[in-house]
Amino acid sequence: MTSIPIGIIVCSDRAATGVYEDRGGPAIHDYLGKVLTNNWHPVLEVIRDERAVIAATIERLADVEECCLILTTGGTGPALRDITPEATLDVCDRQLPGFGEVMRTASLAEVPTAILSRQIAAIRNKSLVINLPGKPAAIKTCLDAVFAAVPYCIDLIGGPRLETDPAYCKAFRPKQ
Repeated sequence: MTSIPIGIIVCSDRAATGVYEDRGGPAIHDYLGKVLTNNWHPVLEVIRDERAVIAATIERLADVEECCLILTTGGTGPALRDITPEATLDVCDRQLPGFGEVMRTASLAEVPTAILSRQIAAIRNKSLVINLPGKPAAIKTCLDAVFAAVPYCIDLIGGPRLETDPAYCKAFRPKQ
């Protein structure tokens, strides 16, 4: 059985330089471990908040590693170093605005500062890229809000079929 590569990119100057232990990457890994029933493996990158570095990492995970799903964490707020959405758009073909809208709406039910978040989703070739916040609780909130649509989106862009455990997330696919 082939293992599906899934990209996890931690965008954080402090985590990349060892100033603090990243918790966003492990939160994404744990979430995927619960929700996906496929044989998959993470392609983890912990990188600086540098636009060119983020863009190049997304490009490599999509084009070379062939990750059908790339989840970034960090760099989605209004701070000067928060440039993950811009780097994502630099290398993606099409944006999917509904993902950001739904993630912010779900987060807003929990914290009023959700309106400051700029996370987006976009497509590069056969890869779906989703920008997530950096905090583990916010990552779960956002993924819970959108993940049911992720497998079908990947179907539509020509990626491998992702299956979910309905105990955690029932993937939506229209009846044929």
